[in-house]
Amino acid sequence: MKKYISFALTSLIAFLACGQGPKITEEDGGKNSLIKETPLKEKNDPAATTIKTGAEQTEKYLPLLKGKRVGMVVNPTSVIGNQTSVDSLLKRGVKIQKIFGPEHGFRGDASAGVKIDDAIDTKTGIKAVSLYGKHSTPTAEDLADIDIMIFDIQDVGVRFYTYINTLQHVMEACAVNKKELLILDRPNPNGYLIDGPILDPQFKSGIGIQPIPIAHGLTVGEYAQMLNGEGWLKDKVKCKITVIKNANYNHDMEYVLPVKPSPNLNTAQSILLYPSTCLFEGTYLNHGRGTMFPFTIVGAPYLKGKFDFSFTPKSIKGMSETPLFQDQLCYGLDLRNYDTKKLRESKQVNISWLIELYNASPKKEDFFNSKLSKEMGTIERLVGVGDFRQQVIAGKSEKEIRASWEPGLSAYKKMRLKYLLYK
Repeated sequence: MKKYISFALTSLIAFLACGQGPKITEEDGGKNSLIKETPLKEKNDPAATTIKTGAEQTEKYLPLLKGKRVGMVVNPTSVIGNQTSVDSLLKRGVKIQKIFGPEHGFRGDASAGVKIDDAIDTKTGIKAVSLYGKHSTPTAEDLADIDIMIFDIQDVGVRFYTYINTLQHVMEACAVNKKELLILDRPNPNGYLIDGPILDPQFKSGIGIQPIPIAHGLTVGEYAQMLNGEGWLKDKVKCKITVIKNANYNHDMEYVLPVKPSPNLNTAQSILLYPSTCLFEGTYLNHGRGTMFPFTIVGAPYLKGKFDFSFTPKSIKGMSETPLFQDQLCYGLDLRNYDTKKLRESKQVNISWLIELYNASPKKEDFFNSKLSKEMGTIERLVGVGDFRQQVIAGKSEKEIRASWEPGLSAYKKMRLKYLLYK
């Protein structure tokens, strides 16, 4: 693994306001000369040293690992300084027995939704067990030669981001097999945001298991406490957990990740827009997959004449091999230079973009029709409730739609307070 995975930051000085901007042409394969690739967090940036992740505080947990056979649930975000936590702990003499990889795999090179087989990690020679293939929960056999499990994965604070589901499955397996779970906590880059409807159980799926809003406002460590405390684990088992907290962190702090959390969240902008723009996965629109700007641009061929901004999705290995509207010119919104401070100020998921594009669409009957493409998801599973689709179709205002999220959202916010490790 590269010692630092470069994370593309957008320096879009010349871009115009939302919905307009230069065309991304087929010739540049979705790359644009105005995009400058730099490390996500510079070492000489004072803010870079303010927050210390749980993983970085090795002095707090190395004694817990002494003489034990260790399993690690990790991916490319599992870093200590400029190397993976696996490599770092191996050098410190920790006996790592197995590696467990979630969606996208341990090395992070598998596309979204692609099933992954067990393998031997070529760099370390350690067996890598896939939790996104034949099974999502570690088996008794997987855990037989392990004394303690470590969960060290960066989350982005959104219900449909699957790593918190992996956490739940790991907790259940550890509880049943009487294994300790050590959680190396990491900041939530969208920690300020608690918004969206509470998941209706009838829409439980691989992108949503528990009754939480779209943006849950928790770190992985806090969410683990909620899973235990609310009795949400299978058969209401309790997992013995130890959380190594982040130092110098609170939920209102801005946190720029040192490593991209998954192939299509490849810019700081995409991470901050993700709670809002991932909803486009449930619409007949391309939301940047097949370009280098996923979750920051959105459009479709049928919106020609409605919007000036255009782009052409291409097949990109490891990101999106068969994007919706592949090789077709799409027209729509360019949010790469959108001021995300507006999201922080509103503390709300932005649903106005989806409403705007629905209203502009000449193909309203197709807008939410997931049967049109295997690249589309179901809007109900993404939003988590059954009435959102009809609310948009009926022309309900954003205020009216938000009102329907109560009293569930307020009740969740109150319940959440019991599990906070940070302000």
